[in-house]
Amino acid sequence: MTGLRYIADSPESIRTVELDGLVALFHRPSGMTHILAPPAPQILEVLAGNSGDAVDIADRISARFQLEADDVHAAIGARLAELEAAGLVLRG
Repeated sequence: MTGLRYIADSPESIRTVELDGLVALFHRPSGMTHILAPPAPQILEVLAGNSGDAVDIADRISARFQLEADDVHAAIGARLAELEAAGLVLRG
């Protein structure tokens, strides 16, 4: 059984600028700007065009980025909930 699956908008629908360890993200569909801390930008990057649940996403991120968390799956799940509340990912 898999968990909730999430998808992000295409990379063309966002603009990002790195700011001293944070990322300013302009979400074109909503017209809103968000300030994100890791691993939120990395989650959006691995979700672009490729849906997944918290386990899939944690595995993809771990393969590309170094994560510092005792329970990576729980940390990714919490960030997914925050990104969904902000309208940056959708359940799909």
